[in-house]
Amino acid sequence: MPDATFTFRVEDELKAAFTAAAKAHDRTGAQLLRDFMRDYVGRQGDEQGYDPWFRRQVQAGIEDADAGRVVSADEVNATFAARRAETLRRLDGAKS
Repeated sequence: MPDATFTFRVEDELKAAFTAAAKAHDRTGAQLLRDFMRDYVGRQGDEQGYDPWFRRQVQAGIEDADAGRVVSADEVNATFAARRAETLRRLDGAKS
């Protein structure tokens, strides 16, 4: 893929500080800007994929709740109390 030039204006002080920071890490400003651009574009792709997945999960939860497929808080608390007790029992046994 051919390279393209990206030109923009920035304050002198910011450019100088950025150039110095890049040089301190043995990089050029152009290298860092390309990295930043790749990271930003990648994050946007991740977010675009995440949003539809999240919406499907929320909708599935709503449908389960509407259909009465729920677990009461008492059941959840009892299940995790049993898990905690088992974990503590194992930890006590490991100390012995």
